[in-house]
Formats: sequence, C-alpha cells, structure tokens
Amino acid sequence: MRYSLPALILLASLGSLPLPAQTPKDVRGAAKQGQQGIPAISGYLNAAELDTRVEAVKQLISVGGKDIIDPLIRATRDADPEMQIRATDGLVNYYLPGYVKTGPGSTLVRAGTAVRAKLSDSNDQTVDAYVAVRPDVITALGLLARGGASYDARANACRAVGILRGRVALPDLLEALRTKDNAILYEALIAMQKIGDPSAGPRITYLLRDLDDKVQNAAIETAGLLRSTDALPALRGVIANPRNTKMERAALLALAAMPAAIDRDLLLRELAAKDDRLRAAAAEGLGRLGDPRDRAALEKAWHDEEKMMPRLGAAFALVLGGNADVSETAPLRYLISTLNSAAYREVAWAYLVEAARSKSVLQALYGPLGQGTRDEKIQLARVLAQSGDTTSVAPLDSVSRDRDEEVQREGLRASRSLLARLGN
Repeated sequence: MRYSLPALILLASLGSLPLPAQTPKDVRGAAKQGQQGIPAISGYLNAAELDTRVEAVKQLISVGGKDIIDPLIRATRDADPEMQIRATDGLVNYYLPGYVKTGPGSTLVRAGTAVRAKLSDSNDQTVDAYVAVRPDVITALGLLARGGASYDARANACRAVGILRGRVALPDLLEALRTKDNAILYEALIAMQKIGDPSAGPRITYLLRDLDDKVQNAAIETAGLLRSTDALPALRGVIANPRNTKMERAALLALAAMPAAIDRDLLLRELAAKDDRLRAAAAEGLGRLGDPRDRAALEKAWHDEEKMMPRLGAAFALVLGGNADVSETAPLRYLISTLNSAAYREVAWAYLVEAARSKSVLQALYGPLGQGTRDEKIQLARVLAQSGDTTSVAPLDSVSRDRDEEVQREGLRASRSLLARLGN
C-alpha cells in the first residue's frame, strides 16, 4: 500500500513507520489543507530537523482552531528554546488572537544554538474574565516557567501564565523566583499581579530589597496590589531610606494600598511633600484609612491642588469617605470626567474600580454610564465588569445596545466579564 507524504509523517509520529526525511516545504504543503491538515502538520513536530519542527509550530498557529492546542502543548516539551517560545506564543494567541504578531516570538534571533527573544516592557495584556483557558495549557506553561530550556523561554512562559490568568500555575511562578535572572523574576512578579492571589504576597517580601531597580519596583508594586501586609515593615524601610525617588514613590504607593493606623502620621507628612506623586499616594492612603480627622486635610488638597495626580488622589479619598455626589463640582464627577483624558484615564479607572465596591458609589455610576461621553461609557463599562454586582447587569445590557459600535462592543465584553465573575 502506498501512502501520501502527510500520511507517512502521521504514521511515523505514531511509531508505525520509520520517519522519512522532512523539510519546511513539506510542512507548508500539509498546511494547505487547512484544519484537515492539522494531524499531518503535528506529525512534523517529531522531525529530526529543527527548522522543520519550527515550521510545524508556525503553520499550526497559522491554521488555528481548537485542534492546534494539543500539538502546541506537545511542542512546549521540545528541548529547543525556540520551539518552547513559539509554542508558548501560539497557545496565548489561541486565547488572545493577534498575540504572535507582537509577542516575544516575533523578535526571535538565533545564533547557533543560542536563541534570544526581546520581551517588551509593555506587559499589560490579559484575557477577559469570561475566557476559559484549558487547565492543561496552564500546566504546560507552568512547567516551562520553572524549567524551560533557556532563561528567555522561562521568562516568556511566566508572561504567558499572567496573560492567561493561570492561577493553577502560581506554585510554578513561585518556584521560578528561585533564580538570579532578572527577566524571569520580573515576568513572574507581573504574572502574580495579574492573577491577583493574595497568598503569593508573603513569598515575595524578600525581593523588596532586590538590587535590580526593575525587579525591586515590580516586587513593591506586587506587594501593594496583593495587599500583603507582611511587606509593610520592609516598605517603611524603603520609604525611610530609598535608593532613588522612583523606589520611594513605589513604596509609598504600595503602603498606601494597605495602610495601618501607625502609618497615619507618615501619610499626613507626605501629603505636603514636594513630589506630586508622593502627595497623590499619601491622599490615597489617608482615604483608605478612613479617619474622619483627615477629612479637612483631604478637602484642602482637593480644592487647592494644582497637579493632576494628587488632585485625583484627593478626589478618590473623598469618594471613599462617602461622597457619592455626581454633580459637576463633586470629586466623583471629577474622576468620571478624567476618563476622557488619555494621559490620566487609567488612574481614574483604577480609582473608580475600587470606589465602586461601595454600593452607594456603584449606584451613582449608573447615570453617567447611560448619559456620559463615549469614553466615559466605555471606561465605566469596564469599571462595572470589575466591581459591578447583579444590579449592574441591566445597565450594562443597555450599553451593549448603544448607537456607537465601539461602546456596544465594550458593553458586551463588560457584560460577559461581569456574568462570568458572578458565576452566571
């Protein structure tokens, strides 16, 4: 019986025949069959020639569809770092279409057996909350994070775990921290931020004094975002003796995310700091402390501040203190209006996400959600996706039927994310 080349490759991959000679051209030929060619393309993952195996991963990603997941998981177990990086990016791309065009795999450079990939500093991508990622995908990426074939492959896997919100790989990320490679440390920390599991907080405290600025800053940020109170003594130490202004800002911001009563005097002092970022962080911290004695100082900062960041911080603090008024001159309205600013939109959005956990603030946002500007509707929909409750379903449904197509899309995404978070 005679077999076609793709059939021979498939049979060889199953151990039924000796493996014939293979080339990237053969892989591209199999890919012309589209989805039906996936089994044949997958067979080339066993090729002795690296360029053929790499081409198989590329073509699997190009063909797409759910049937590429199993072969890509298999490709993560290849001993070559380029295969691991490309397979990792391919798995992320399945859940976040377009990722391979800008992911680390797009920057791969090979020099002999050495492979380098540039991981950009921009690392803010995550899948939407309603996206269900297969557990075996996260398991495969976690194994790479702790034991990939190169530092770049491991760092890339850490990034992928974060993008896919792979909570089950948290032990792998913690194990990945047992390295001196700064890129792995940084990517593992950012992944923990995206996953948001507070249990990781106490395990990273030792990195708050790391000698690398980028790693130290990421560790400080992570401690704050995870509300790791174990880190408070170390944060106070950084504030008292900072390596530079950037670290002082980061440490005060992290402390302000979870201030203790003993930090009140520090925060009041920093409310008058020369640095506007320090004043902003101090206002946040005082707002979270919620001491009525500080209201006058926060009102003064709100009315007198000339810099945007500390004024936003003061507005946030006053809203946390119970001011849910949305009239034109109110702090909450100021936060909502700032959603129209490209420069400060993310700051205002983060403040509103936290403030909207209060029932009174959440209810106050429904009016602007329906009547606001295009940017306000889009950003408030995203706020409700994070902090809304069952009363937010109908307002978001209304936004998903807005006359503006982009507002519609964001309203629908927010509705799906909210329902996923509520367990519906």
